[in-house]
Amino acid sequence: MTRRRAAVVAGLGTAQTLAWASSYYLPAVLAAPMARELGTGAPTVFAAFSGALVVSALVGPVAGRAIDRHGGRPLLIATSLLFAAALAALGLAASVATMAAAWALMGLAMGTGLYEAAFATLVRLYGHGSRNTITGITLIAGFASTVGWPLSAWMEAQAGWRGACFGWAALHLLIGLPLNAALPKAKATGPETPGNTGPAATDPADPSSPATTAASVGRWTGALLAFVFAATWFISTAMAAHLPRMLQAAGASLAAAVGVGALIGPAQVAGRLLEFGFLRRVHPLLSARLAALAHPAGAATLLLAGPVAAPVFAVLHGAGNGILTIAKGTLPLVLFGPQGYGARQGWLMLPARVAQAMAPFLFGLALDRLGAPAMWLSAALGMAAFVALMAVKAQSTRAGMLRR
Repeated sequence: MTRRRAAVVAGLGTAQTLAWASSYYLPAVLAAPMARELGTGAPTVFAAFSGALVVSALVGPVAGRAIDRHGGRPLLIATSLLFAAALAALGLAASVATMAAAWALMGLAMGTGLYEAAFATLVRLYGHGSRNTITGITLIAGFASTVGWPLSAWMEAQAGWRGACFGWAALHLLIGLPLNAALPKAKATGPETPGNTGPAATDPADPSSPATTAASVGRWTGALLAFVFAATWFISTAMAAHLPRMLQAAGASLAAAVGVGALIGPAQVAGRLLEFGFLRRVHPLLSARLAALAHPAGAATLLLAGPVAAPVFAVLHGAGNGILTIAKGTLPLVLFGPQGYGARQGWLMLPARVAQAMAPFLFGLALDRLGAPAMWLSAALGMAAFVALMAVKAQSTRAGMLRR
């Protein structure tokens, strides 16, 4: 990686750390004091947060299309202002309704300023050579919870939850905005010409032509990837929301559950380092397939061996989740190419965002009714993602045969 690219990765990775810490990881610390002052329950705050995730899913394709057309720098600059406005509105909320409206505004910021937008920005700048840069920003932003939770807790202790929101808003203006403004400008592009990306010597209206068959393969591959991303984000969010309670249901003490939970963050970073080092020499489909198996393997080990195997589960789940975060950016690039990457990424991640919004409630319901065996459900979902990735490999091979 050149020094110029390393500077871009460092700046964008730091801005992403700020964005994740002040949005996705905010309710874990501020939901309870926010609910107390507004006279409601913490589940209401989390419901508003789930609404923000749905909003982010809906605006993702629009944001991706804008990055395809203009590059990521203008949108990410605007997103820094949007994050600051949403956090300020949250700090000023005087009722449940205004709190929910502030979270909806936060959803707009999340849909235009988190990983999908960052990945699309890098692909717009570097095209097929974006894999290492995507890995680089996830390595840095992987510490968002490590930075965000303690900082949110400290600001809340010093100035209350409203002061914490205002503090995060100021950080977006003082740090995030200059970092995003320092990104390189993308080169201008002409109108998209989809016909140039496939076989041009055949009639695309002919159902039997190679171009039509390749397009059909591409749609099927896209549908499989959308399912994989939705399944793995559901698992990741469900574990983030319920891990201590789930480990206790499996027989671990509260202290052990908290200690084991602390292993997941370092394991995610270790998985991303593995992707940055050894696994970058293999096809992203292979590393994604191995990562998809990690959660089912860890869950089966925990359920069969008991709480003594909880650290094994945490390491496997965390490492797999870390690699899959990168795969969400690299797989669409490798399988479909850089043209139209942003809009495609937005559509591929739309089901994942919706699944992410539903995961805490649905998995919590399963945990209430089944206890620790609810993990067999998440393990089955992980196995389904693995099977889908196997099908993606088969379909992409056939598509390659058509292009020869």
